Amino acid sequence: MENKNNIRFIQGNEACVEGAIYAGLDFFAGYPITPSTEIAEHLSARLPQKGGKFIQMEDEIASMGAVIGASLTGKKSMTATSGPGFSLKQEALGYACMAEIPCVIANVQRGGPSTGNPTHVSQGDVNQARWGTHGDHSIIALTASNHQDIFKITVEAFNMAETYRSPVIILLDEAVGHMREKLTIPEPGDIQVVERLRTSVRKGIDYHPYLPREDDRLPMSDFGGEHRYNVTGLFHDMWGFPNNNPKVVSELLRHLVDKIENNVNDINMYKEYWLDDAEYILVSYGSSARSAIHMAKNRRSRGVRIGVLELQTLWPFPTEMVREKCAGAKATIVVEMNMGQIVTQVKNAVDNPNNVFLANRIDGQLISPTDIKTVLRMIQGKGV
Repeated sequence: MENKNNIRFIQGNEACVEGAIYAGLDFFAGYPITPSTEIAEHLSARLPQKGGKFIQMEDEIASMGAVIGASLTGKKSMTATSGPGFSLKQEALGYACMAEIPCVIANVQRGGPSTGNPTHVSQGDVNQARWGTHGDHSIIALTASNHQDIFKITVEAFNMAETYRSPVIILLDEAVGHMREKLTIPEPGDIQVVERLRTSVRKGIDYHPYLPREDDRLPMSDFGGEHRYNVTGLFHDMWGFPNNNPKVVSELLRHLVDKIENNVNDINMYKEYWLDDAEYILVSYGSSARSAIHMAKNRRSRGVRIGVLELQTLWPFPTEMVREKCAGAKATIVVEMNMGQIVTQVKNAVDNPNNVFLANRIDGQLISPTDIKTVLRMIQGKGV
């Protein structure tokens, strides 16, 4: 039975806040920007109530730097922004990748590029989340279409940040961030919360901050605590000191990529609807998935065998899972609000990329079931 005290009727941005609190957030630094401002606004009140620290920084660059610094001292840290602010965070995001600093970055997407359309929906930052910072690296980016799932993926974002010692991106969008619906906050312990893995090396004994255990996890020591060690964005050795030896560089880069890409199955989160007998499969994510699910439910009631694969992990892209789920479909339709950023990944994943189609909007309006139905009818008209 639901505890009525745990039921809220709130925005998606507030669901993200509640998920962060549940996950043990200690520190938030950010700068207001539409449509993510409510995350900062609500954390400014909620975080101090639990003994955490909230700081409004002078800009997005400083916000990311503060989050990195707080995480190094042992605090679970987070920032939130939207498109232009996310662009400003990219250099420091790359630093967090290189220095293996766990933190969470929420990006509530809006129209772009540049100032674009601040108050309207878009999903145009998907590829930026993957490729925004320079150099070879890997990244985790999660998303959700409803408030209960926003809460869950926010908790999982913190868990994955700690598990893989990596920044993790939460990619929401304006529609799901600003809409209101029911959220039931789970009881403590209902969702596992991963805590910081701290080193067991005693004070005075040589500590290697970048020497993985057999399970590839890297125990941390709170910066300024018992152990002295170096942190740099340069290629570095296991002590953290700059090193350009080709062998050291190669092993470091492979570690940064492999620790995430080799765990795709553990990181991958998704939901499926009516896939068992589906002839047509809609692949979607975020608020677009709400329209895809509505359209599929409507068409099934009229005898069309259509299903939905809702992605909640966008990066690392779950290629094998998508190939398996779409293998028996006559056609796959990717539903997204951009020029086709995930459709490229789906085409690369499936056995017949010629039968992958795009249903999209790029005008700041939420894609509708009718928009998707138009594409389906076009495909059926071709005899697919």
